[in-house]
Amino acid sequence: MTISVDIGAKSNGQRAAFDLEELLATRLLVQGNSGSGKSHLLRRLLEQSAPWVQQCVIDPEGDFVTLADAFGHVVIDAASVERELATIADRVRRHRVSVVFNLEGLEVDKQMRAAALFLNGLFEADRDVWYPMLVVVDEAQLFAPAASGDADEESRRQSLGAMTNLMCRGRKRGLAGVIATQRLAKLAKNVAAEASNFLMGRTFLDIDMARAADLLGMERRQAETFRNLERGHFVALGPAIGRRPEAVRIGAVATEPRGGGPKLTPLPETPTEDAAGLIFRAGPAEMPKPRAAPPPSAADVLARLAESKPEPFAPSPEDLFAGAERDAAVSAIITEMMAEPEAGFQPMALLYQDFLVRCRIARVAGEPPDLPRFRKEITLAKAGVGDDAAVASGDWDQATLVAAALPDDVRGVFLLVARAALTGAPCPSDAEIARAYGTRSNGRARRLLAYMEERGFIATATDLRGARIVTLPDLGWRTAPGLAELAAV
Repeated sequence: MTISVDIGAKSNGQRAAFDLEELLATRLLVQGNSGSGKSHLLRRLLEQSAPWVQQCVIDPEGDFVTLADAFGHVVIDAASVERELATIADRVRRHRVSVVFNLEGLEVDKQMRAAALFLNGLFEADRDVWYPMLVVVDEAQLFAPAASGDADEESRRQSLGAMTNLMCRGRKRGLAGVIATQRLAKLAKNVAAEASNFLMGRTFLDIDMARAADLLGMERRQAETFRNLERGHFVALGPAIGRRPEAVRIGAVATEPRGGGPKLTPLPETPTEDAAGLIFRAGPAEMPKPRAAPPPSAADVLARLAESKPEPFAPSPEDLFAGAERDAAVSAIITEMMAEPEAGFQPMALLYQDFLVRCRIARVAGEPPDLPRFRKEITLAKAGVGDDAAVASGDWDQATLVAAALPDDVRGVFLLVARAALTGAPCPSDAEIARAYGTRSNGRARRLLAYMEERGFIATATDLRGARIVTLPDLGWRTAPGLAELAAV
């Protein structure tokens, strides 16, 4: 089945459309000076193709974040997740989520490094998740410059390498590059040369008009036509849209950028004397704020609390249901995370970032749990503590009280042993204890047991067969014999 993406109308009034599957295989280059309508063209293409293909937008100015409200794109703020970009990119491919990678607010060097990390994460995903993805890069000359500029050489090298991988080797991995640039002369030639489809907009410089004419197979004397194109009008050529150059007018879009072009508005009618005063004298909004009153004393606060005691808040049944539904969704996400083989060995900060991304993808209502609560939930999940009858009993509450006296990272190991003792199961092996702690070292697992035994939380012994038995003196519980794995540290 051929899927056509409507981008506007041709000069003869016929519909101008991309063959989406052909576009994914042959890539696209868009060129036009500032104000020619490049971003409008990209937005039209993204909106029309959103139901059919996963999308990723590399957005240096934050113009495309409005796609999130109308089309469900997840906005990734590069500044806030800089250390986790490769992991998030892998998750994007694995879960097939359309995203806008927002680089707004970062300096040029950091934009280039962040884009390189994210694009490389998409590129290096496992073969099992090589699904088709449209990767749109606005202002591509920033990330694939033809020559060194303001950015440092290392950032330029990383970014150029990632863009080259996207355009030269991305097709086999399902990545279809769509790059837009203000000037072809500023874009690296080995990146531009990999595109087979072209949309050339208004251009004024001779060198850019000549290159555009060459790419479209036009004669040099026809290059002047690019100077006379109106805003939103492009000359199109390529296997995905047409075999000969044709003028195309881009259609309307459903979303708008956050900024927008400059709009003329009348100047305020202010007399010259008043205007000078506005400049040289501080206005009411700029006057120094009065000093705040000193904070009330503890006696005053207690007296006020004694005078008025508000009625206790009673949540409505709807609020209770929403909270229970949110908790169930959070538990499901944590269970899904811990089902992955390597999840138990990841740092807590990395797990929390992954958790926040999954909450956003699952559209969990309300604020996600903070880091302390998340750490507690993950500790229980690593220990394999579920909602079975034994854990739900009142005896288990005593175990959690005893575990609270241990450090957070050791608490899960204690609960793992306590659960085995409560249910009469064999003592956990060294490998199980190591996983609950987040390590692969069986020797460290044995040292953890020794640590808890030195502090009186447990007592270990062996039977005649050498099987390990752990007793919890504070609870009066004991595990069944279980063989310790005598693996190397």
